[in-house]
Amino acid sequence: MFKKCNILDEKRPELRRISEEVTGPLSNDEKDLIKQAIKHLTYSQIERFEKKYDLRPGMGLAFPQLGINKRVIIIVHEYEEGKFKEYVYINPVIVSESEEMIAAEVGEGCLSVNREVEGHVPRHARVTVEGLDIDGNPQRIRAREDLAIAFQHEIDHLDGILFYDRIDPKHRFYTEQEMRLI
Repeated sequence: MFKKCNILDEKRPELRRISEEVTGPLSNDEKDLIKQAIKHLTYSQIERFEKKYDLRPGMGLAFPQLGINKRVIIIVHEYEEGKFKEYVYINPVIVSESEEMIAAEVGEGCLSVNREVEGHVPRHARVTVEGLDIDGNPQRIRAREDLAIAFQHEIDHLDGILFYDRIDPKHRFYTEQEMRLI
C-alpha cells in the first residue's frame, strides 16, 4: 500500500531550524518513515505513478521536510532509465568538495517549495560525504554531478537553508563561460 509523505511547505518555520544530530539508533517509526520516503521519491520519478498518486517529481528529502528535526537525508537517484539507487545518510557531513562549481541548467526545485524559483544555484561538481547508514554503520560516498547537487541540497535542509537562499539576486543566471551547467 502506497502512502504519500506529508511534506512541509517552505513557509513552515521548522524548515529554517538547524537539525539535531542523531545520537542513538533510529526508532522503528523513523525507519518506516525512511521506507515511505524512498517509495514516495521512487514513485515520483516514474511517470505512471507520478500521475496516479499526483506526485511532484523529486529525488531527495530531508527529515526536517517531514517535520522531524534530525539530521537524516534520503536520496533516490535514477542513474539509468528505470534503475534507482537509494541513499540514506544519518548525520551526513561533506568532508571534501571540488573547486569546480556547477549548476543545474534548468535550476533546482524542492518538494517543499510549491512554486517556480528562477536562477542557478552554484554547487560543487564533486563532494565526498560521510555519515551513518540506517543501521548506524559508517559510510562514505564520492558523489558527482546531479547526485552531488542532491547531496548538497539535502544537507542544506539540515542547516535550515533552502536552495533559493543560494541564488545570487544580482546574478541569477550563469553562462557556460562562468560556470558549467549540467
